[in-house]
Amino acid sequence: LTVLNAGRRYLKVEDLSGKVFVTSGLGGMSGAQAKAAVIAGCVGIIAEVDEAALLKRYKQGWLMEISNNLDHCIARLRDARKNKIALSLGYHGNVVDLWERLVYELDTTGELLVDLGSDQTSCHNPFSGGYYPVQLSFEEAKQLLSTSPGKFRTLVQESLRRQVAAINRLADKGMFFWDYGNAFLLEAQRAGADVEKRGANKTEFRYPSYVQHIMG
Repeated sequence: LTVLNAGRRYLKVEDLSGKVFVTSGLGGMSGAQAKAAVIAGCVGIIAEVDEAALLKRYKQGWLMEISNNLDHCIARLRDARKNKIALSLGYHGNVVDLWERLVYELDTTGELLVDLGSDQTSCHNPFSGGYYPVQLSFEEAKQLLSTSPGKFRTLVQESLRRQVAAINRLADKGMFFWDYGNAFLLEAQRAGADVEKRGANKTEFRYPSYVQHIMG
């Protein structure tokens, strides 16, 4: 319902075939996103840094395909988008790399390859393993978290700024991003990312919350 209503509200369409939804997180709260994309008929690309979580969803049938190669992910995205094939593809990697790759595609080809975007990393708990920084591998980040939590926190906030910068670039070209109630925008704001709504007070963000704007 969230994905379908996002299409209705922001893309003005009932049929999401050929549309692309990019998000992250395949854990307990966010594992349904891949299934939702296929039910809605769109192309869903979901990034997950934890291979165990990714493989679990794949074995359960919630993901149709998995890949750790961004070139392959972009090729599959293009093909499914062009042929209007419903697809759930799990990218084993950091979502920041995925967002920045979509910006690269926009800059080099002029193509906006994503229509809808969100995030379901556990940003309510960003400095204790809920969000992993793009600068390190999953294992490296886990090691740093235990040995130098302050450095881990710094990298997380830098990663959040990079993620928002990429999202903003794509949103400026017509992608619609929403907050999934996971404190992503709040933590991005605390990290100094550009998420505040122009001309509004500090508690308003440039992207809507799914509760009020989509499900409400």
